[in-house]
Amino acid sequence: MVSGMVVDEKGEPVEGANVVIVMTTTSRRYESKTNRKGEYLQIGLQPGPYSVAVEKDKLASPPQTVSVSGNRPGRANFVLGVMAAAMNAANAAELKAKGEQLVKLFEEGVAAGNAGRHDEAITKFTEAAAVNPNCHDCYNNLGFAHIQKKEYEPAAAAYKKATEISPTDPAGYEGLASAYNALRQFDLAATASAKATELSGGAAAAGGGTAESHFNQGVILWNGGKVAEAKKSFEAAVAADPNHAESHYQLGMALVNEGALPGAAAEFQKYLELAPDGPNAATAKSLLAQLK
Repeated sequence: MVSGMVVDEKGEPVEGANVVIVMTTTSRRYESKTNRKGEYLQIGLQPGPYSVAVEKDKLASPPQTVSVSGNRPGRANFVLGVMAAAMNAANAAELKAKGEQLVKLFEEGVAAGNAGRHDEAITKFTEAAAVNPNCHDCYNNLGFAHIQKKEYEPAAAAYKKATEISPTDPAGYEGLASAYNALRQFDLAATASAKATELSGGAAAAGGGTAESHFNQGVILWNGGKVAEAKKSFEAAVAADPNHAESHYQLGMALVNEGALPGAAAEFQKYLELAPDGPNAATAKSLLAQLK
């Protein structure tokens, strides 16, 4: 999904603004309206890059680029007003050129990351962030690329920057929790994970939060020796996204710890179906063979 807020130059909500959301790779177009609080929400979007723009009463905003994935919704906030419109008109050509450059670099970064060329992805997302220093999704993707290379300190720095730019986007906190956890900074990881869960819709007990936030919380609890609590988090992650492979693996490990071997075997089997070449595939195959 993509969500955000539209306010005027006094910071007051703008109701009834038309929000135009276009997937840059297919040109598929969606439209939404802001409510009385100036908020908008568009769900049901395919993963990928989107251009988001707002207009009302002949006032329009320059487009913003956001990235959407299964566990990482996009967010874009806007200011509408006469002064903003005048500035937009004066800088339209420059903004358009920068926007096109940003989209190009962002898409190239996504393509490189999907192909496993993480060094190239890091370069592209770094260049994209230089074009627009407020592109929080540039920093989220930069952090993810560093995570893939096990470069956890620069990953944490990138995700931290993303949370500073967009403090209400859970994706940055989810990535930050993963980086801190890999650095064994468990207190910081727990704080970031809790924030991600809060922003994603509430505590695990209430059924809210994304699979990634529940998974991160489970890993933190597991590393702290709280296996029973970790198991609940992994179960919540699987409930939030049945295709979250690593949650199935960790749930299997928790079930092994409990002695619930048939259930553990089922989780390892599911993990191998979802991630046959995943980082824990060899271990899952070995354990599965023993459990059978």
